[in-house]
Amino acid sequence: MDDYVATTTFAELPLSEELRKGIAELGYEKPTPVQAVVFAPILAGRDLIVRSKTGTGKTAAFGIPLLERIPAGTRKASALVLCNTRELALQVAQEIEALGKHKDLRVVAIYGGAGMKEQTDALKAGAEVIVGTPGRVYDHIQRGNLRLEQTRIAVLDEADEMLSAGFYEEVTRILDHLPSDRQTLLFSATVPPDIEQLATKYLRSPETILLSGDVFTVEHIHNVLYHLVDQYPKPRNLLYLIEREDPESAIIFCNLRTDTELVANVLNRNGLDAEMLNGDLPQKERERVMAKVKRGELRFMVATDIAARGIDISDLSHVINYSLPEDPAVYLHRVGRTGRMSKKGTAISLVSGAELNTLGVLEKKYGIQFEVRNLPTPDEARGLWTGKHVRELYEAMQSGSAFEAFLPLAGDVMARDDGKMLIAYALKYFFQHHRMEKAQLRAAGEKLLESRQVERVQKEQQEPRRKRDREHRKPVLERAAAETPADRVKLFVDQGTEQGWDAETLSAALATLAQQPRETALAADVKPRHAYLLIKPEAQAAYLAASGKELKGKPVRLEVARPRRR
Repeated sequence: MDDYVATTTFAELPLSEELRKGIAELGYEKPTPVQAVVFAPILAGRDLIVRSKTGTGKTAAFGIPLLERIPAGTRKASALVLCNTRELALQVAQEIEALGKHKDLRVVAIYGGAGMKEQTDALKAGAEVIVGTPGRVYDHIQRGNLRLEQTRIAVLDEADEMLSAGFYEEVTRILDHLPSDRQTLLFSATVPPDIEQLATKYLRSPETILLSGDVFTVEHIHNVLYHLVDQYPKPRNLLYLIEREDPESAIIFCNLRTDTELVANVLNRNGLDAEMLNGDLPQKERERVMAKVKRGELRFMVATDIAARGIDISDLSHVINYSLPEDPAVYLHRVGRTGRMSKKGTAISLVSGAELNTLGVLEKKYGIQFEVRNLPTPDEARGLWTGKHVRELYEAMQSGSAFEAFLPLAGDVMARDDGKMLIAYALKYFFQHHRMEKAQLRAAGEKLLESRQVERVQKEQQEPRRKRDREHRKPVLERAAAETPADRVKLFVDQGTEQGWDAETLSAALATLAQQPRETALAADVKPRHAYLLIKPEAQAAYLAASGKELKGKPVRLEVARPRRR
């Protein structure tokens, strides 16, 4: 079954108006296959075993029908969701809360590593949905803080990971506290024997739905290999790899906790924003790191496999293996964090002689083809690093901000004994803040496009649920208002996805074509045969002057988009 193409829409599902609004505000238009196929049996009260790969929308798959089934306003635990890690528990709780935003429901997340009092108070205040890790959930049951007599639905998310982490006893004890007539839903990337054993004892005539599992496919992922160069230390190998690849953001996987600390420190010392995530990190620190990741403020997260379990980062383009794992299946779980929802991703691995066995298994057993690339020499890496930063400085200079008054100061600083230190600090401060500004501008442009998309989805879901023929509708750019705001200009571009573009690559290519800084392109909405680009007003003339120049071997047409007809 194709895991990424669903023929139905949320408008065609029997949903309450409150849930329709929550789904629309999250920007969901069409259900993924797992969401579409499990909806009816869950709504009918059937027990399920569902195998579906990570990153296919499993939380919404059980969350939407779960929210439709449980009564609102009771402040009694009607649904219990068990997760294998605290990060996953938080993410699941946040998504269910967002989906059910317009229903009179409360969601509470309970997990280890956080204070008991706050969780106890939240449970005593009452909630319809409880999401938590097995150890802490069972702890609250024993203390009398969590009563499950009225629980109608139990969900085991990432069940294979949960049981492999040693939670079998806690999970079974929790299930023993639930009413015998509750509905049980088991979601897993794989269905090993211990899952089948659990299902035999605790599920009632379950329906089994097998979509593809994590370990069977990496078709959207480009696998790249760098052989370790022994002439310089391994962290230096990683730095040179990053200079050559220049990923926008990545998870860097390490086999050892000590390596996560070493790698994060080396990256930060070399001006690359990085945070580590391992089992020794206090919960508050873990939550701070995850918040930075979700806001798009962190370029590199350095993590162990256990610490990264259950973490879902959207639009992750790169995974870097500082070391290959001993178990080849772990590699597939790692790289599965990129290339999700049919998007393309890149997995890059540093490989030494000791890891050639893992590499051989990946190539022979799983049929993975690695592109072998060479690390740059120290001089080449230094040149790449310098060139990238000089280009960024020139781009910033072209933004029109006057800087000539600082030239005498620059000369004086350079003449001082500590001049290099002062300039180095000024450069670090500039690059940190300049990149933050670019990320904020990009986010603002994407928000502008998304806000109109939400409006459109809400409108579609309010229409009668019938088949609508949209074949001959003219594509339009979703806009935040009837008029494009004065601080941006909307351009029409006569190339789209059929020419191989996505929003990021088209924005970057057009900025280069117009000889403008990348941040002048705020956002793009790319259709099959055309696109719309939001740009800064001061760059309008340069972009229009680029019309007629060649892009991908053919002249590209750029013009100011016509106002939408009412």
